[in-house]
Amino acid sequence: MNQFMGTLVGYVWGTHTFILLVGCGLFFTLYLGAVQFRAFWHGIQVVMGKFDKHSDPGEITHFKALCSALSATVGLGNIAGVAVAISLGGPGATFWMIVTGLVGMVTKFVECTLAIKYRKVDDAGVVHGGPMYYITLGLGDWAKFLSVIYAVCVIFGSFGAVSLFQSNQVASIMHSSFGISQLLTGAVLCFLTAIVIIGGIKRIATVASKIVPAMAILYVGGALLVLALNFEQIPLMISLILDGACSGTAATGAFAGVVVRDVLMRGVQRACFSNEAGLGTAAIAHSAAKTKEAVREGVVAMLGPFIDTVVICSMTAFVIISSGLWSEDYANLGGVNLTADAFNKVIPGFGAYFIPVAVFLFAYSTLISWYYYGERAMEYLFPSTFVMGYKFLYVILIVVGSVWTLKPILDFSDAVIGIMIIPNIIALLLMSPRVKAWTTDYFSRLKAGKFD
Repeated sequence: MNQFMGTLVGYVWGTHTFILLVGCGLFFTLYLGAVQFRAFWHGIQVVMGKFDKHSDPGEITHFKALCSALSATVGLGNIAGVAVAISLGGPGATFWMIVTGLVGMVTKFVECTLAIKYRKVDDAGVVHGGPMYYITLGLGDWAKFLSVIYAVCVIFGSFGAVSLFQSNQVASIMHSSFGISQLLTGAVLCFLTAIVIIGGIKRIATVASKIVPAMAILYVGGALLVLALNFEQIPLMISLILDGACSGTAATGAFAGVVVRDVLMRGVQRACFSNEAGLGTAAIAHSAAKTKEAVREGVVAMLGPFIDTVVICSMTAFVIISSGLWSEDYANLGGVNLTADAFNKVIPGFGAYFIPVAVFLFAYSTLISWYYYGERAMEYLFPSTFVMGYKFLYVILIVVGSVWTLKPILDFSDAVIGIMIIPNIIALLLMSPRVKAWTTDYFSRLKAGKFD
């Protein structure tokens, strides 16, 4: 079973998957006129509330929608995953990670524009949206089976890759760092998650809007402090990143056998795993935004990959590379320990406390937002009475995962999350002409001052 599941994950998340994700991102970049760059400042203006209208349909503000989506993507991968990518692919992987993050911005733009255009708002004002809805409402009844596949994958993915895995990793780290019982950590995570998710998207968004900016500022601030104290290594760090990206070899001999393709794929994989551009999950959170303009939410959503990958993931990479702990000799430390040691090298003892706290916050934020994704998928497939059962199982698995993890279950969850890409990308490509027309219309009205 272990071998079969491992093979399945390897195939689903193979090179072809990342080529598909990056290829679509490049296509959308060219097709939509590099909207992620020309509308970047406009996205910031929207997030800051310039265009907020309380009377618009939806449940949460643009800022809270962005925080809810970031809450799900900013997780363990930003700390551990980046460290593994660099230890195996060298500093050059950082360059390709950043490039892929920039390309992924436009994919998020397309997803979340569609999410607003094809969402349902019931009589109580509750929003139902995401890929499950824009696939069927946008493509027609023939695509219903794609929506069902997507929703089923979201549910199973939320159980294994999020509820079980996130709690297991946090519990293990808290135990090894502070000697805290894994069961106790699981129980605390379970309680903290439960008191938030019972309030629905409004409470999730409210908590996310507080915790996401706080943990981002905390983590980026800590990384900048380390870089400032280690500033003399920054020129070498930049040289290693650029040289490794172009030649596939690092300044030392540790990566002499690493070719450009390997370096590129490590960076691409980390970016795709981290920001979830192409998975469509962020569209579920952004569909709840208060707005009448679909494109407006799209420009907000595209800031997600920039913050997650270009900023937070890059900070982890910069600290590791500047510390000198990036070669294969340190690969056996493991992702979290490698990152902690990189912080410790510059500020002795700092990483031993800073990284476990960051891991706890990142994992907790992922747990609360991914619950909402699974809940919306359940409501799409089943009567609302089934949601309570899903909610109960989700929080119970947080406790279970803290002390027990069955690898085949985690592999299966990773596989179904990868399968989500297929129906989502099909929908994005087929409806891209509509997105282009809406984008052109929106920015022509914006330029004419019709939103002032």
